[in-house]
Amino acid sequence: MIGPSEVVASFDDPADNLAFDEALLRSAPEAPVLWIWRNTDCVVVGRGQKIEREVKADVCAADGVPVLRRASGGGTVFHDPGNLNITLVLPGHGLSKTDRPLEALGELMTATVAELGLPSRLGDRGLFVGDAKLCGFAVFRTKTGLLAHSTLLVSTAAERVGRYLTSAPADPRPLDSHRSRVASLAEHGLRKGVADVTAAVRVAAAAQLGELTTRKPSAGEREWHRSLQHTRYGYPKWHSEGSQRPAS
Repeated sequence: MIGPSEVVASFDDPADNLAFDEALLRSAPEAPVLWIWRNTDCVVVGRGQKIEREVKADVCAADGVPVLRRASGGGTVFHDPGNLNITLVLPGHGLSKTDRPLEALGELMTATVAELGLPSRLGDRGLFVGDAKLCGFAVFRTKTGLLAHSTLLVSTAAERVGRYLTSAPADPRPLDSHRSRVASLAEHGLRKGVADVTAAVRVAAAAQLGELTTRKPSAGEREWHRSLQHTRYGYPKWHSEGSQRPAS
């Protein structure tokens, strides 16, 4: 019987990491998959969001910070090495929370933060400590499964997030980000390194999913990664407009 696993992979290019994130879902795993990863500096918008409503594009350009797009919905986030990304892929059958992936992810992140010694509460698409958001959530579904992923601010300063993301527009629209004050673990006085926080995620995941086998990417995941790099994440209009590369 195939059990839950943690895949170990990382890529230098943030767009490649986003492609692999989606590839984990597209490869239709038969059991839950966990992936813990980080990006260099970038801004990542949700699938249907408008960059001009979410991002200070001129500041990003001046600082050399790319603006990228992911396949899931949810709000715009800032990634840097002080921000840990957690991806949880659930198959489309045989799990009690298959229809509630955000609940499964919320439980995982709540348990992670508890393992680190902080009280938290689940709120609107995220996890809060006091009135500040610590984790943001987003989800993406296919016919074969569900992907839920989270950011966890380990040491990223709130000022860095505010430098690149816009304030709430005066004319709210359904796909706009739900803007909240953010604060990292470090800003809450918990000065843990990424390795310690990663270990806490693994403890929480094992308690929720069962013992995880550590593995390298499968052949199917690698093939989907290459395909998505071509059709989406290596195509500039995917990031700027949400358009896929035309078939040749």
